[in-house]
Amino acid sequence: MSNAQSNEIKFFDLHTTGIGYLNRIREVKPRKGSPFMATTIAALRGSSDDVEYTYIDCNVVGAEAEKLVRRCEQAVDAGKKVLVSFRIGDIWADAFSYEKGEKKGQPGASLKGRLLFIGFIKVDGETVYEAKPKDAGEPQDNQQGEPEASSDEPSAEEQQQSDARQRQTA
Repeated sequence: MSNAQSNEIKFFDLHTTGIGYLNRIREVKPRKGSPFMATTIAALRGSSDDVEYTYIDCNVVGAEAEKLVRRCEQAVDAGKKVLVSFRIGDIWADAFSYEKGEKKGQPGASLKGRLLFIGFIKVDGETVYEAKPKDAGEPQDNQQGEPEASSDEPSAEEQQQSDARQRQTA
């Protein structure tokens, strides 16, 4: 076994896909670490006749996802319905205790994850963004049709390092 193989870090990814509404777009400034963009997605589930929502707090990861969420910020703040298709990575549950209100002192939990990709954006029912599908001649590594990386996006190695830092700070 060579040094390159023994020092290589491997990750197991858990990806969740769906559609939902963007809420609470914000810039988070932790005491330690770098600021990051966050949003809450109200993911739709169940029958279309009786839709239920699962709320997932997400760190927005990647230049393309952050650019798209920033484009939606004014619409969300104005109370418009912003529906997105999404891919969230590495969902986990975060336990907490309510600090105020009727549930003060009671335990609670929230789902958290990393928003990796947005496939489409609809504002009040009108499509304002749709990811370009990959060419038929290209390998289909990504079933969602993620936009190709541009020169200003990090390399795969840089993204893995960034992902590892995000996991450590989360």
